[in-house]
Amino acid sequence: MTTALVNCTLASLAAGRVQRGALLVKDGRIAAAGPELPESAVVDEQVDCEGRLVLPGNVCAHTHLYSALARGMPPPPRAPRNFPEILELVWWRLDRALDVDSLRSSALVGVVDAIRAGTTTLVDHHASPSFIEGSLDVIADAFNSVGARGVLCYEVTDRGGAERRRAGIAENARFLRRRELRLRGMVGGHASFTLEDESLDALAALAQETGTGVHIHVAEDVFDEEDSLRRCGLRTVLRLERAGVLRSQSVAAHGVHLDARELDTIRSAGAWLVHNCRSNLNNSVGRAPVAGFGERSALGTDGIDGDMFAESRTAFFRAREDRLDASAEEFTGMLARGSSLVSELFGFPVGSLDAGAAADLVVLDYQPPTPLSGDNLAWHWMFAMSAAMVRDVMVDGRWILRDRAFPHLDEERIRAEARTQAARLWAVMEGL
Repeated sequence: MTTALVNCTLASLAAGRVQRGALLVKDGRIAAAGPELPESAVVDEQVDCEGRLVLPGNVCAHTHLYSALARGMPPPPRAPRNFPEILELVWWRLDRALDVDSLRSSALVGVVDAIRAGTTTLVDHHASPSFIEGSLDVIADAFNSVGARGVLCYEVTDRGGAERRRAGIAENARFLRRRELRLRGMVGGHASFTLEDESLDALAALAQETGTGVHIHVAEDVFDEEDSLRRCGLRTVLRLERAGVLRSQSVAAHGVHLDARELDTIRSAGAWLVHNCRSNLNNSVGRAPVAGFGERSALGTDGIDGDMFAESRTAFFRAREDRLDASAEEFTGMLARGSSLVSELFGFPVGSLDAGAAADLVVLDYQPPTPLSGDNLAWHWMFAMSAAMVRDVMVDGRWILRDRAFPHLDEERIRAEARTQAARLWAVMEGL
């Protein structure tokens, strides 16, 4: 299938480039991009974009699709006083209540919402202690139903005992053998403070064996650092480095309480740091030292939603509160680098308009009231663009959102089922 997008405004955050032109998509990849279509192009479908922006799809580099049914849920038995209590009273009650039906619904509606927000790839970090074996297949099936791209792992932890820890490791190992065009696996771990040395060793060994990285929360709260110091006299990142968890494809989410040595250690290991600004704000865990995150850094939502317009804008304005020299380009750059992480994990270019890249595209209905160029694209992004402007979405060369509708999905049924499953999930949580 060959599709031509003509009369486009081609825009790339990564390249800082805006130009009028056309794009040719063939067999799931971008075949050509430039002022005009190649004269030799044979086209099955031609789409007139009427001047609209065509951008690479956004990447959410750290999320939890299992939290998609949490919106509006009843409050916990008592108000949490700190981050460990937020986990115990909210999120660890929710993940324990998940079963196959609620997980399926959560994953489906979460991916649908992400596509509507222009996010074509989600790096998911999953936990469902009452339903471990096969849980990643349920999430994978949701990605395949919608047509999105995903990187999945199971969040191994010792909080449920040795048997559940072993089951989580086995689920990661099993899913890593399932390689599909739009799906990849990683090795997942919750956080240093819920993992014994034996568990960290097992995660590192599986990552080494499978040639991938470990996706893990790192220093999200000061408690993680305090726990690591009590255990072994080392700060969190140094403990993870000693265990071999930090690798070139590892993802360290949050990094709120990292010091200069830890930041240097992560950079030296070639691991990725993912900033989740809205989640940090919501949980009152502190301000991440984002200015020191370096080039291997990206943005995630930590399960709040799949809206990377909102995430990048919040991160930018949060930084401006601290320092007036924080630029829009810092955070659109961090957002765009999520595509570099995903490209490493998939083994081919994702998130680019260059020939050979995966055709993961978003058509944005943005009519700028002022001149738009590569030099000011990031500032238009921060002060004007939003998920509400997403009109069409293509993943792997296939339209999965057209004129703001899913041509191959019954979205109304998915949302109705989500409401049913949410009510059931909340009832189970009340009994825990």
